[in-house]
Amino acid sequence: MSRPRIVIVGAGFAGYRTARELSRMSRGKADITLLNPTDYFLYLPLLPQVAAGILEPRRVTVSLSGTLPRVRLVLGEADGIDLDGQTVHYTDPEGGEGTLPYDRLVLAVGSVNKLLPIPGVAEHAHGFRGLPEALYLRDHVTRQVELAAAADDPKSCAARCTFVVVGAGYTGTEVAAHGQLYTDAQVRKHPLREGMRPRWLLLDVAPRVLPELDEHLSRTADRTLRERGVEVRMGTSVKEATPNGVLLTDGEFVETRTLVWCVGVRPDPLVEGTGQPLERGRLIVDPYLQLPGHPEVFACGDAAAVPDLNNPGTYTPMTAQHAWRHGKAVARNVAASLGVGDKRPYRHKDLGFVVDLGGAKAAANPLGIPLSGPAAGAVTRGYHLAAMPGNRVRVAADWLLDSVLPRQAVQLGLVRSWSVPLDTASPELARVPGGPERRQEAGARSGPGAATARDTQSGERASEPPAKNQPGGEPAKKQPGGEPAKQQPGGEPAKNQPGGEPAGPGPADEPHKAPGPVRRTDETPAEGDS
Repeated sequence: MSRPRIVIVGAGFAGYRTARELSRMSRGKADITLLNPTDYFLYLPLLPQVAAGILEPRRVTVSLSGTLPRVRLVLGEADGIDLDGQTVHYTDPEGGEGTLPYDRLVLAVGSVNKLLPIPGVAEHAHGFRGLPEALYLRDHVTRQVELAAAADDPKSCAARCTFVVVGAGYTGTEVAAHGQLYTDAQVRKHPLREGMRPRWLLLDVAPRVLPELDEHLSRTADRTLRERGVEVRMGTSVKEATPNGVLLTDGEFVETRTLVWCVGVRPDPLVEGTGQPLERGRLIVDPYLQLPGHPEVFACGDAAAVPDLNNPGTYTPMTAQHAWRHGKAVARNVAASLGVGDKRPYRHKDLGFVVDLGGAKAAANPLGIPLSGPAAGAVTRGYHLAAMPGNRVRVAADWLLDSVLPRQAVQLGLVRSWSVPLDTASPELARVPGGPERRQEAGARSGPGAATARDTQSGERASEPPAKNQPGGEPAKKQPGGEPAKQQPGGEPAKNQPGGEPAGPGPADEPHKAPGPVRRTDETPAEGDS
């Protein structure tokens, strides 16, 4: 008798946990296949520390093949699901296509940046949900401070040292907090014109920072940011992004070369093509995380609307904590469907949240106990070390070194702006020009992220191809080039951040389509809420 075939799509918090638990529970009695675009699990909550030069990139990645015994890894991106034929169609990193048959399917495809219909944002902003985006932001911020220090024009110096972050959820708050510390450390080595210092703005239409968390955490984060010099502007967002900066909803025009978009996430567009009932873009599942009408299909993480049994009538929010717990519940129920153990509905208990504000500062409420300052910082780092499925010693070593040695502020040039567009469905992958593109190419850009005369000054000329050792080699003709103005991650991340951000209102459910082959599309209109 052949062994049951289990296919897991996505290796985020939910998918990785599912694969790990099933590997342990199956004991080789099932064929487990994990389909993912990369060969690593990304621990998103520590991504701001990568952008700030505290952690090296590999510290926040965990090898899939090295930590998931008895799991077959297939590199590729799912772009079609045939629910009737029980197959998943995918495209590998080199453009090859393949099909994976399954007896049990776990959809853990996660989420993507949520775009709003704001003029210029798609062209001039960058997200913060993948390793390439963090590496790009670190290089970009470093370069802007260095260019500002050498600038003769006070106006140009001020614009280059102004950094705008939109979205005061987990990701945006942590990016602004770490960013201010990083640039302040830089200007001590590269002094700016007299009287100037880096300027960070954190914007959100919400009435307070971290609106999804309790007021203690919000007040602690707000106070720490303001003491550090970050301009926190609630009830304010971007009305338009232009080549020279951003126009705010209060009428002020801020000249900047950096716009970081952290306003939220939406479920991966792959799930919309299944023709199954949706709740704000998420697949509706039962308390056992099974798809109604298709008991062989399970969904979890940000792609699934899981009933919150502790709050009837609601769904669990799109957070890393829930995704991690979803993974364990799905693994148990998949095993039960194969005759191993009993299935159980998903229930959760709130253990508290932590927000890393850089240095020794943090905000936390473990088990409901409000903490701030160094105590919260210790709890926050302890939580991350406990939650990480690998690299704990290396992460702790980097933290120790950062506390006693000056931070290295250098441009590695590994990721160019055109390879991390805001409208990508795979932020974990740097776009490779000339390679297999699954999405419509963006047109030529202008502005802070574009090929203009300013790129000659910044060192990213679209007219010149990247060096041969740069990922992607030569840029495609219509790839946007240059630098952006600059994100979201607010959802998170900051979705995928512990506690992440709730999903915003999504598109209304479309009429149910008959199950059959579906194709992934990244041309799905972005949600239009604010």
